[in-house]
Order: sequence, then C-alpha cells, then structure tokens
Amino acid sequence: MEGTGSRSSVSSSVVTDYSLVFWTLCSVLLPVLITLWCSFHRSRRQMLIRDIFRKSKHDWHYTDLFGQPSYCCVCAQHILQGAFCNCCGLRVSEGCLKKADQLFHCKEIMMSNSGAHSSMPHHWIRGNVPLCSCCMICKQQCGTQPKLCDYRCVWCQYTVHDECMMDYLKTQKCTFGEFRDLIIPPYYLSTINQMRKEKRTDYEKVAPYCRKHWMPVIVLANTRSGNNMGETLLGEFKILLNPVQVFDLSKITPAKALQLCTLLPCNAVRVLVCGGDGTVGWVLDAIDEMKIKGQERYIPQVAVLPLGTGNDLSNTLGWGAGYAGEVPVEQILQNVMEADGIKLDRWKIQVTNKGYYNLRKPKVFTMNNYFSIGPDALMALNFHAHREKTPSLFSSRIINKAVYFFYGTKDCLVQECKDLNKKVELELDGERIELPNLEGIIVLNIGYWGGGCRLWEGVGDEPYPLARHDDGLLEVVGVHGSFHCAQIQVKLANPVRLGQAHTVRVSGGDGPVFPNLLFFNTQYQHVVVVKGISRAPLNCCDCVFFYLILADLEELKDADAGGWRAVGSGALHCYHNS
Repeated sequence: MEGTGSRSSVSSSVVTDYSLVFWTLCSVLLPVLITLWCSFHRSRRQMLIRDIFRKSKHDWHYTDLFGQPSYCCVCAQHILQGAFCNCCGLRVSEGCLKKADQLFHCKEIMMSNSGAHSSMPHHWIRGNVPLCSCCMICKQQCGTQPKLCDYRCVWCQYTVHDECMMDYLKTQKCTFGEFRDLIIPPYYLSTINQMRKEKRTDYEKVAPYCRKHWMPVIVLANTRSGNNMGETLLGEFKILLNPVQVFDLSKITPAKALQLCTLLPCNAVRVLVCGGDGTVGWVLDAIDEMKIKGQERYIPQVAVLPLGTGNDLSNTLGWGAGYAGEVPVEQILQNVMEADGIKLDRWKIQVTNKGYYNLRKPKVFTMNNYFSIGPDALMALNFHAHREKTPSLFSSRIINKAVYFFYGTKDCLVQECKDLNKKVELELDGERIELPNLEGIIVLNIGYWGGGCRLWEGVGDEPYPLARHDDGLLEVVGVHGSFHCAQIQVKLANPVRLGQAHTVRVSGGDGPVFPNLLFFNTQYQHVVVVKGISRAPLNCCDCVFFYLILADLEELKDADAGGWRAVGSGALHCYHNS
C-alpha cells in the first residue's frame, strides 16, 4: 500500500510538473505567436494598401489620425484613420479605397484638345469641408453637422450646403477662386505627363489665351529640409493649385521642373522655393542653366518659404527668420502675389590648386550669401559631416542649432584656425591688406550672417559703409575666434571690418598648413528675387551658406549629396547647408 501511494504521488507530481511547463510555454509562446500574426497581417495589409496607392489616379496618403473630424466619402461613416488624397482632399476609410477609385475622379491636371476649351465646370466633392467655410449661396457656415454633408469645389475651394446645391451649380463655370491668377488651369495644357508620378518630364504647348494679370506660380519643395515640413506643404499646395505646379525636389531636379516655365507667358512666372539653404542655391543654379540654354525670357522670379536652419538670405529679402507652420498656406500665396521684384548679386568663386604643376583645372562655384575661412566654417563642416552620417537625428531646427553650439564650444578650446593671418594673404581689388591677428575671414554678399546676425553692422556704435545685396560689392570682415563670433551674435562686439571690394583674392602662403591658392573671382550677376511685403510679412526665411575652411593638402575631390557640392580638403571646403 505504501508503494502504491508513493507511486501515485510521484505520478501526480509529474503531471503537475508537465502542467506547469505547458502553461508556462503557453504564457510565453502565445504572446509571441499573436505578435507574429499581427505583424504579418499588418505587413500584408500595408502591402495591399501600397499596391492600391500605386495603381490609383489619386495621390493617396495614409494617416493614423486625422487632424479634424472626418467622414468616409464612400460609406459616410465617421473615421479616425484612413487615406486622404493630397490633390483633391478626398478622405476614405481603408476598406473603401478601391470603391473610392471607381466612384471619384481626382483633380484633372490637363484636358485633351485644349483649343476647344476656355473654361471648365466646378469639380464638387461631398463632405469634409474646411472649418469655418461659408456657403457661396446663402453665406452661412458649412460643415456644422456631425455627418458627411455639404460640397467643396477642388479648384475654387467654394463650399455649398446640401440644400443649396442646385443643378445649375453642377455645370456652372469654375472661376478658380481667390488664386485664379496663380493657377494653371487644366485646359491650358494640351498634353502633360502626370508629374505626381515623376516618370516623364516632357511638356507640350500651353494654350495662348491667358488672363490679363495671370501670374502662375511653381512650387518647389524639399521634403528633407528643416523640420521635414516639406511633405505637408506639398499636399497643401496641391489642394490649392494645379498639382502639376507642385514639385517634390527629392524626386525631380529643379532644372527639369523649371522647364514648365518655357510653356508659360514670358516674365510672368514666380517660383516659390520651400526648403533650406541649399535648396535655394540649387534652384538659382538651375535658373543659371536656363540662361546658358538661351531661355532668358522665361526666367522666373523667386520667392522663399524657408524650412532650414540659418535663413539669412530670406531675412535679407524680407521674408522673415523661419517658417514653422504658423502662417496659413493661403496667406503665403497671397504674399507671393503681392510681393515686389528686386535684384540679388551672385558671385563666382574660383579655387586654384598651386600643386600638380598647374595641370588641374580651377574649381568654380557660385556664392549667394557668404563664404568663410575659419572657425565658423569649421563648425559648419563638422555639422555637415555629422548630418550626412546620421541624418535621422537632424529633424529639428532646435537640434541643429544645439549641434552648432557644441562644435562652436569645442573650437573655443581647440582653436584649430589659430594664427590665420600668418597663413593667408588677402587682396581687395588688387590691393594687399595687412591682416591683424585673426582666426577667420568672412566675405559677405548679404546683410545677415550666422542665422540672423547683422555681421557688417556689428554693435552699431561705429560708422561703417552702407552694404547692399545688389551693389556689386562684397564686404570682408575678420573674427578673432569662435568666442568672438558668439559675442558678435549677441551684439557685444564688432567684427574686424577689412573693407569692401568688387574682387577678393585669398592666397595661401608658403607654409605647409595652407599651401593652396584661392583666387576669388567675382562676376556681377543679377537674379530677380521676390521681396516680402512689409504690411503682411511672413515670419519665415531662407538662405544659402557657402563656407571655405582651411584643410591639409590632399587631392581635390567633389562630393555630391542631394544638390550639395564640396571641394575636398585638398584646398577649401565649399558647401551649403539645406
């Protein structure tokens, strides 16, 4: 009996152990299996959604949370997440995507047989009208009911109540609304590729008819600049304009995008550049290419919506000190329409290597803002290298400035550019300048420097010659180091003003630190830009930075990264920050 009892107790303990192991495995494996199944289902669902997006004529984008109360345009149900079209503003749930493609047409960016059309009817979409919009018939507020209601025209942005919608409105001629002078109507284009897909860039003729004050705008946005706001701005501009006027510079180059100007009336086009410092320079270089091709009469005027870090050129041109979404896109377009045209000097920098028995061809670059030899250029170079290595970390303007501050503090301790005056020679209009004890030389074309500092003016307690960005003169200043730069930024010190000149030459001495020769060859060029109006200024800006920094003797090399160009450490680093 004792043996039987002991065996039964042993077997029961074994069963208990197996049961414990089983439930332990279940508690561990079951969450893993559920996670794997959910991950597989999510990836499969995303693949199906991407496939629908790719085949659709709409410019679909998926969001996990809409920014305002939204209703599916197909099933009329309230939705928190789903897809929206960046061009026509259609909003649908995930399950209604295919049906939405069949039921609703997107914005028609072109019309066949353009000569047969001089107008087009409204293109109405029901529901999800903008907040605080008013009915064009009864002038009462639209979209007030908690359901899918009321209509909006995707071209003129007019809204109409359900009960005010009449048959004649469905065929009424669309006037294109407030921005009729900025929009390229679909009937103007005889044939054009779907530029949203960026598969082709060939255009044909635009119909000769245009309004008296027609001034079409082309939007060039860099989705990588600043706080990554470019993607959002692309959608907002596509809603208000013809999508063919809005270009993503991460998919198409400015040179190709600006060919649209050749199909529009001469001297009537304005380009709005949404991007950082390098983006503006990239577009201006593309405009120079138009001159080379003999397309001077099609050259557009340039306005800036800054998404970068420094924003000195935009400050100089009157567009402000930075854009963070605080100004509505409608106000931006209004300011572009009402802005004045002014001139901007552009300069050529020629870099010549003293070695290689003068067999190497000089490197030639274009400058819009300024270039620097010294500590501020070293900070910019370190920042550029760090961002190229880990671009995901530089998605905030605050983080970008913090990294600049870190490298500036480091240079205060290391002083890599010490005794610069012993290593270089400076000539202004052929006259040699005796340099005091300096760590940096900065050549300015515009009034602002280093993210909003009026460098040439300094504290303002000393008389100084007037500096302009359209006078054909460069301002040359010196700095004693990174700490001196910081003092100038907060208006506690003046720079060392070395003079103004039409031609600036900086050459290296015979020592080993700066063996290369820089010949700064200026060409007095004018690019028409748009100046922000003073009565409704944008709190935004942009600029192009060019930096030249001392380096060890190595072979000259080029580095291209998204429109950036760099002369390697064989002579001087010259690049710009977007």
